[in-house]
Amino acid sequence: MALPVVAIVGRPNVGKSTVFNRIARQRISIVEDTPGVTRDRIYAHGSWLNHDFSMIDTGGIDFTDQPFIDQIRTQAEIAIEEADVIVFMVSAREGVTDIDERVAQILYRAKKDVVLAVNKTDNPEQRQDIYDFYTLGFGDPIPVSGAQGTGLGDLLDAIVAKFPLEKDDEADDTIKFSLIGRPNVGKSSLVNAILGEHRVIVSEIEGTTRDAIDTRFTDDDGQEFTMIDTAGIRKRGKVWESTEKYAVMRAQSAIDRSDVVLFVIDGEEGLREQDKKVAGYAHEAGRAIIIVVNKWDLVKKDTYSMQKFTDKLRAELQYLDYAPIVFVSALTKQRLNVLPDMIKTVSVNQQRRIQSSVLNDVLLRAVAITPTPTVKGKRLRVYYLTQVAIKPPTFVAFVNDPELFHFSYQRFLINQLRASFDFSGTPIHLIPRQRK
Repeated sequence: MALPVVAIVGRPNVGKSTVFNRIARQRISIVEDTPGVTRDRIYAHGSWLNHDFSMIDTGGIDFTDQPFIDQIRTQAEIAIEEADVIVFMVSAREGVTDIDERVAQILYRAKKDVVLAVNKTDNPEQRQDIYDFYTLGFGDPIPVSGAQGTGLGDLLDAIVAKFPLEKDDEADDTIKFSLIGRPNVGKSSLVNAILGEHRVIVSEIEGTTRDAIDTRFTDDDGQEFTMIDTAGIRKRGKVWESTEKYAVMRAQSAIDRSDVVLFVIDGEEGLREQDKKVAGYAHEAGRAIIIVVNKWDLVKKDTYSMQKFTDKLRAELQYLDYAPIVFVSALTKQRLNVLPDMIKTVSVNQQRRIQSSVLNDVLLRAVAITPTPTVKGKRLRVYYLTQVAIKPPTFVAFVNDPELFHFSYQRFLINQLRASFDFSGTPIHLIPRQRK
């Protein structure tokens, strides 16, 4: 399920970015006591009481003729459209202003859940000044101080209480997969070719697909799929249009909803630096991944072209060494018929469970092949392995001291697991834990 989206909106200089940084627990948005410093939408991850969510900081909504005001207001309106919950930020120091009331009118029309936060209530006297804000019509105002960090727990309680209920997908056998990649690598053409019909607009203009589009279909074996086409992800420094940044967020949401990700590369152009960052979104999310090299029909080939391309990908995408590679053409439909079976295979692999007794047989053989390392005269001891989760397969290694469990030995054990079981297409997480 996609993470809930929380947008923080309000007029300029009410402290939106300060509260945003507090909730994100890092300094992301620029904070200055000057209206209009935040011009664009800024994204971050938030978490409260086991609830994860995406968060958007917006520029101050104003109605004057100041530079960039129209663009800032457009950015805020897009954030409002995307949000599940809106935090309407006002300031206790100035009280209810005309601009606050005009922003409230925008939020009424949006028909979204709104939490009213009164910032800059830094002392008890200021917290008594919140009652005038009832006139805005959004229920109980919540006093907070972004500068001091007070009241944020109450604010977050009110936010998560308005999150949409999560659906129980356990009984759903549908495999959900998305297509990600830079703009214009042929994702929409692949969607159309796989479906055998024209479901998504295809254009040579980069960035045509602005939204994530879900399409359900069934293969010849009766397996149901939900295919999620996503907008191309651009390099951050080149994302200027509001709709482009909106598309980036939707693509990340699509990855969150996916079981399997098809990472699409333009075979004619080859691998670019931005491709690595695009794939990183899916890898960090722990999704099963298939690398799809599209437009292979346009590549001038010799006997070794495919092997050379594969070697280059493996060298430059070492963190995706588990991902199978398939060379296809959306135009000629070359090898597209293998994709459904590959998706089913990696989906099975990411849900594979291994009994602890079998795992520990693998561990004994691994330690016999390569004994555990000694660090500063102290030897690492791995007592046993157990699997604790799937999607991705996650294992806990109980050890005498987690600090001795060096990354290189973790990598060795993961490779031993891959050699013993079919985990192709899925990342593996290995967590060291001290045995009590």
